[in-house]
Formats: sequence, C-alpha cells, structure tokens
Amino acid sequence: MSYDLYLGDRTFSSWSLRGWLMFEKFNIACRTHMVGLYRGTLRDDLADLAPARLVPVMRCPDGTVVGETPAMAETLAERHPDTGLWPQAAPARALARWLVSEMHAGFAALRNDCPMQLEHRYQGFAPSPAVRADLARLQELWQLARARHSAGGPWLFGDYSLADVFFAPVAARIAGYDLPVGDEAAAQVRLHLADPAFRRWRAMGLCASYDPSPYPQDLPKTTWPGPAPLATRALETGPAINDTCPFSGKPVTHFLEITAKSGPRVVGFCNAFCRDKTGADPLAWPQVAALLDS
Repeated sequence: MSYDLYLGDRTFSSWSLRGWLMFEKFNIACRTHMVGLYRGTLRDDLADLAPARLVPVMRCPDGTVVGETPAMAETLAERHPDTGLWPQAAPARALARWLVSEMHAGFAALRNDCPMQLEHRYQGFAPSPAVRADLARLQELWQLARARHSAGGPWLFGDYSLADVFFAPVAARIAGYDLPVGDEAAAQVRLHLADPAFRRWRAMGLCASYDPSPYPQDLPKTTWPGPAPLATRALETGPAINDTCPFSGKPVTHFLEITAKSGPRVVGFCNAFCRDKTGADPLAWPQVAALLDS
C-alpha cells in the first residue's frame, strides 16, 4: 500500500511543493491527488480528510490523515527511518530541525511580498526593508548549515534532506523575483532550480494555464532562470521512436518532436498531459532522456 498525497496548483502552491518533494526525493511511493486551491473547490475536495483544510495533506497506508508539512515530515521520518530525510549526525539533525521550524513559522515578509510562482522571472521588483531582512536571515542560516555540516555534498547538510525540501520554495521566490542575495546563496538557488525533481514539478505545473494569474505583478517578465529546456513542438501524428508511453507503458496516441543533441526525435505518449509535461522540460524526465539517448 502507498500513501495518498493531496496537493494544490503546482505553479503557485509552495507548501504543496514541500509535500511532494518529501516523497519524490526520498523514493516514498504515493498517489497524488490535485485539489482546487484556485478553483474554489478546496473545502469539498478535502471533505473526507477532516480536520484538514489546507494543502498538502497525506493519508497514510493505515488510514491516518496528517496535515501541515512539519507534521508530515516527522511522520514520514518515523515510518521510514532509513530513507535519510533528516541528517544522520545528531548535531546536524538538530540544526536542520531548527531551520525547518523557523522556515515554517517565519519569513512573513518574503512570503507575503513574493508569492511563489514558477512561470517566469520578474524584472525590477523592489524588495522592502522587511524582505531584505528576511533575505539576510536566510543567508545567515544557510551559511551556518553549510559551514558546519555540508562536507561531502552540495546541499545545506551535504546530502539532500528535509531542510532542503523546506527551502526549495524560497529558492523559487529568489529566482522568480530576482531577489538580491550573495554568491553562496545564489549557488544554492541554482542547485534547486537544476534539481531534476524540482524541474519535474515545475514542468507539470506549466501544463495548467491561469487567467488571471493568482499573484499578478505589474512588472516586465523574462524567462525562468533555471536550465534552458530542449526545444519541442507538439505533432498531430507520428511515427515515434517508441511504441509505448515512457511513463505508463500504454500505446502512444500523442506525439512530441524534441530537438536533442543528435537532432529532432519524435517521442510518443499515451495522453496530452504526458506529452505536455515532457514538452515543458524533456530532460527532467529520466524515461524520456533514456529514449533520446538510445
């Protein structure tokens, strides 16, 4: 049996990103269910998960319902002690829990002024003194974790941990609003944006469209600062280099031309969502990357 994970809109729901990364990055199986965070159906969609009223929320294999990302994190760490959700060394684990708790409870100005959005980078955003103070505190915490516990790996505590899960939406905010941070923090942001799991989340989010956007800014926009995706275009027909969908194994009915290093290749998928999430960032998907290399 696996978990059931209930999520809001991927492009904008920072807390949902946290919840999904807990499962995706640590190979914990779950079935995902999208709820209407911006469609006005959230309450009805969560009716069977009382007392949950926000996303993300998970139902454990034994039926236990757990909301709030810190509670979800601790529950998963208890049930999956060998997955490495927390750093192994006690001092590092204590600091990681501190950082996660402060991230969950604090940084109000950064949250309020810079809602997470994964569509593009705004140009000319002017951070308030309160946002600058949040950024200074953020960099203090990141620098401390890196200085004390990051030997042997690029993440805050060396290997990827729940601390990185909780700060992934902050990295997205820094990227999406072009917020001023130092070189060390900027490197952490680039690390998140290049992470294949983060890229897959963003690619799936880009399959949905919004009019109007939930968090509009009257500012010029430029391209998202993460790794540039391969060029793609949807096709009406094949033939494709594959007979079955790389995700589901079902027969292909939808087609996408991907301009790989070796030239254009047509890949087939079982439905429009599989095609479109691949079209947003082909190399974020190992199954597709393997096909392009074959």
